[in-house]
Amino acid sequence: MKKIKTFFRRIYHIPALKYIVVAVLAVILVGFVDENSVMRHMQNKQYIGELEEEIDRYTRQACRDQEQIHMLDSDPKAIEKIARERYFMKTDDEDIFVLSDDMDRENPFQ
Repeated sequence: MKKIKTFFRRIYHIPALKYIVVAVLAVILVGFVDENSVMRHMQNKQYIGELEEEIDRYTRQACRDQEQIHMLDSDPKAIEKIARERYFMKTDDEDIFVLSDDMDRENPFQ
């Protein structure tokens, strides 16, 4: 016990100790505890990356949809083609046989 007391007394008499303690506490506060900490900054940066990927995905989907709309507006046979392929519509004298079930159920216009 006496050795521990002497150790702390020697450390206490170091002139720059208070500056070192304050610097360590500041690094801990800024790095981990604070609302604007480095960890929070890294989490936000990762979340922004995920959102940018989502924006890219929706932008590509919007471009595909715009092309589909343009095709439907310009080509009257495109409407018939989509009605036959995607929605299995037919004329009165036709029969439809479904051979594959590989359709994308989420977006039928792809």
